[in-house]
Amino acid sequence: MLKFNQKRVKMNADNALNTQFYNHPLYTQIQSLKETKCEFWLSESVNLKTDKSQSQKIKKIALELKPWRKGPFCIDELFIDSEWQSFIKFNILKPFMNEISGKIVADVGCNNGYYMFKMLEFNPSLLIGFDPSVKYRLQFELINTLAKTPIKYELLGVENIQFYSHPFDVIFCLGVIYHRMDPIKMLKDLKASLNKGGIVFLDTMYIEDEREVALFPRKTYSKISNIFFIPSILALRNWCERAGFKEFEVLATKKTDKNEQRKTEWIDSYSLENFLDSNDENLTCEGYEAPRRVYVKLKV
Repeated sequence: MLKFNQKRVKMNADNALNTQFYNHPLYTQIQSLKETKCEFWLSESVNLKTDKSQSQKIKKIALELKPWRKGPFCIDELFIDSEWQSFIKFNILKPFMNEISGKIVADVGCNNGYYMFKMLEFNPSLLIGFDPSVKYRLQFELINTLAKTPIKYELLGVENIQFYSHPFDVIFCLGVIYHRMDPIKMLKDLKASLNKGGIVFLDTMYIEDEREVALFPRKTYSKISNIFFIPSILALRNWCERAGFKEFEVLATKKTDKNEQRKTEWIDSYSLENFLDSNDENLTCEGYEAPRRVYVKLKV
């Protein structure tokens, strides 16, 4: 039983995005699927097998919810081939998932919840996702209304997590920090949201540089405008230390490739191949170093 800290503010009750979510026309359609019998299991995809009585309705809702960035998901014969083959990132972190067994876990920037569904195999005591996107919450709701898992989803951002009704033992924050104008503030928010002895698993794009520096793109990076600071690994370490973390461990690095991120019929837009220099795939179309990621574990 969780013992809530009464000094913390439970923000979701006053969150205007909840009104937008519950009033969305697709929400009612998704709720009508509640009685659908379903088997749920995990592989590289999140898999659902229903009695097929609602197959056409499920497909229609899923198509209306494009783009699907994270996944894949398989619902009977419907394969939602997401832009990212997210099992690649999950498999990098999988050797460390024993850290979440029996723990209170948050996934900050959870998108449609793919990683949280995969985390269920490791038996967290409580699993809560945070993301302010109504569309991604609806994607999660479609899957979870069928799967009927105990995962919770809050329409809140990383700036809200420290004010949530209770702190966390483990926080995952994957692919978020380069979207923040103040990365050290974000790291401090995460630290403030941890229980004593808590852990953060973080991944970010980084630049290969032996100096303690960060790239600040002029306008866009890989055609994305809301990317601000892309640090070297040493600069990232310095950010984490300044935010108050005592331990910084690099778990893995990986260059993003066209197998992991690619255009599919489920996104109806451009993807990695369109973001790189047509003559040199080691560069973005703006001339910056092509995307690569570092995965780190932080402890207070």
